[in-house]
Amino acid sequence: MTKQTITALLVDDHALLRAGIRVLLSTTDHIELVGEASKAEQGIQLYQQLQPDIVIMDLSMPGIGGLEAIRRILLHDDQAKILVFSVHHEAVFVNRALQAGAKGYITKNSAPSLLIEAINCVVNANTYIEAGLLSHDDIGELRGDHANVINGFSPREFDVYRLLAQGLTVNAIADQLCLQQKTVSNYATQIKKKLGVQTFTELAHIASSLGLLSHSRM
Repeated sequence: MTKQTITALLVDDHALLRAGIRVLLSTTDHIELVGEASKAEQGIQLYQQLQPDIVIMDLSMPGIGGLEAIRRILLHDDQAKILVFSVHHEAVFVNRALQAGAKGYITKNSAPSLLIEAINCVVNANTYIEAGLLSHDDIGELRGDHANVINGFSPREFDVYRLLAQGLTVNAIADQLCLQQKTVSNYATQIKKKLGVQTFTELAHIASSLGLLSHSRM
């Protein structure tokens, strides 16, 4: 491994996608995939062990999820360089990832060459956002009252909100996020209060209007 080699850690729960990225990176002469994780918690541990130059991070995973993983990695190392590689193309996801501390964001339907370009850019201390993901009006602030409230959610609140909007029960969310049922219930109450709604149906309607339910299982 030469001094110029970029070391990368991949965190994504889809084995087939990890295999594809592994092959893609193996075709480069300057990027080495030094670790893979299928869960965010495992990704955090591997980051601390391997100290890679860059983390390629999915957002929607079982457990704490990508947004919280970004926050925790940066809590331990504020110089960490994280590139989000997600199926979500909506501005709210891009903004939340950047607010959590990610330095780049591209979608999974982008060309393979774009991933290489984004890795190079982020490692060289630049921010990389796939073209077309953010409009001038989106950058720095999402428009609309509900969008602004959701933009202010903590990473955990955001994860609970999306799962509630998808129709998951409190018990199912507790299992998926490894939380106590009472904790999820408290989050649900807090989320409804912040958004000024009474029912989970209203939560789902807001999420749908903002595009938060598209590709929810990816």
